[in-house]
Amino acid sequence: MKLTAYKEILKMAKEKVQEALAPVRANEMKKRAELEMAKIDSKMVEQESKISTVASEYPINFDKLIDSIDELALLERRKKQFANIINEMFP
Repeated sequence: MKLTAYKEILKMAKEKVQEALAPVRANEMKKRAELEMAKIDSKMVEQESKISTVASEYPINFDKLIDSIDELALLERRKKQFANIINEMFP
């Protein structure tokens, strides 16, 4: 890569600089979204473990079990939404 002369950079319009940065920024945002998906996957595994733990207790706390199942369903829905966002925004 060859560096552009500083005086040439100063002459460039802001739009040109933004245009040059657009692909890099788009890739950065896609990677951030993928990181969030990985975090959701991790939370889902933890939640499944929590559900198993609550279901194996005696006596079973059904309210806690339902809340845990609801949380897992919310995480699954969030993951689907993230996948849709990534597919639509970063084709």
